[in-house]
Amino acid sequence: MTVLFSAVLTLQRSFALEAEDGILEALRLSGMSPAGIYLGKVTALTIELLLLEAVLVLGVAVLYDTKFLGIPLLFAIALLATLGIAGAGAVYGALAARLRSRETLLPLLLLPLLAPVLIAATRGCEVSLEREAMSGWPWAALLGIFALVYLTLGSFLFRPLLEDA
Repeated sequence: MTVLFSAVLTLQRSFALEAEDGILEALRLSGMSPAGIYLGKVTALTIELLLLEAVLVLGVAVLYDTKFLGIPLLFAIALLATLGIAGAGAVYGALAARLRSRETLLPLLLLPLLAPVLIAATRGCEVSLEREAMSGWPWAALLGIFALVYLTLGSFLFRPLLEDA
C-alpha cells in the first residue's frame, strides 16, 4: 500500500509540474517517439519506487526481525509489481494532468485498475515469507502478465494522450 500511494503522489506531482511548465508540449514538439517518452517516464518511476521498496524491506527486516526465505521470489514480485504500477500510472498520470481536479481523479482512476496487481503482490510476498516459497511463482507470473499488458497498452495509448496535451 505504501508503494501504491507513493506512486500516486509521485505521478500527481510530476505530471502537474510538467503540465504547468509546458514540458509535455516541449516533449511533443521535440520529435521524440511517444513510446520512448512513455518508457522513460515508466523507467524513472520504477527506479524511484524500487528505491522506496528497498528502504521499506530493510525497515521491515530490522524492525520486525523478519526472515525472508524466498528472496529471489521477493525480488521478482517487487520488480514486476513496480513495473505494472509504473506502466499504468504513467498513462493515467498523463490523462489526469490536464484536469482541474486531478488530485482527486487520479487515485479514483488508478486504484481500481491496480487492485489486481496489489492483490497478487501481497499474496506473493506472503508466500515469500514462508518455507514453501516455490508456490509463489504463479503470483509472480501473474504480475508479469499484468506488467506486460500495462506496458504494451501504455506504449500505444501514450501517443494520443501526448498529442492532446
